[in-house]
Amino acid sequence: MKFTNEPSFVIFSTAHIAAVIVGFIIVYILFVTRKKWDGIGAIEKIFAISLLIMELLYQTWMWKTDRWDVSYSLPLELCSISLILTIGLLWTDNRHLHDFVFYAGIGGALQAIITPDLELSFSHFRYFHFFYTHFGIILTACYFTWVKGYRPTFKGLLKTMLILNLLALIVFVVNQLVKGNYMFLRNKPDGGSLLDYLGPYPWYLLSMEFVAFCIFIFLWGIFREDEEL
Repeated sequence: MKFTNEPSFVIFSTAHIAAVIVGFIIVYILFVTRKKWDGIGAIEKIFAISLLIMELLYQTWMWKTDRWDVSYSLPLELCSISLILTIGLLWTDNRHLHDFVFYAGIGGALQAIITPDLELSFSHFRYFHFFYTHFGIILTACYFTWVKGYRPTFKGLLKTMLILNLLALIVFVVNQLVKGNYMFLRNKPDGGSLLDYLGPYPWYLLSMEFVAFCIFIFLWGIFREDEEL
């Protein structure tokens, strides 16, 4: 969908790079101050509520502007699913949710931040919603790992891969029913992404499996020993 009289997002533009820099500065600040955080359960709940409000505002904005459509507005993208589980993790401290948010959340959000499937730029609400929620996923995963000591495990990695494949099967069926492209299971995003380097359809779906596993292995390797950094 094309938008008129609204700021168009351009990949690697000043607005894009600025958002990435600010987001990773906040992640870095969390890392260097990780030993100083204590007794902040209330902040976890507030952050969870802020993420939920941002997503509800986004859904409301789409509805009010006649942009909402069942073929692309359901929370069935990987990052949408990760966001829901991130909110659940912040609210419940559930270690099983941490596995998915850590591996699939970080991996999916990083890809989305580097090559955003985004049409509206600064200073539109959608721009802030996109980067706030995606960096929110990364921050939450890092917070529970660095601050609360939830260590990623290889078992959690395999469990996440299994859940992702089960989700992909469900989303594939939904795509057929609503003529959608959730999780990019029917074709690649129009604006360009890392998927462009993974071959044509349907072979890039297999490549995605391999790339996801490699990213998860990388995350497991660097985060499980983070106290030695």
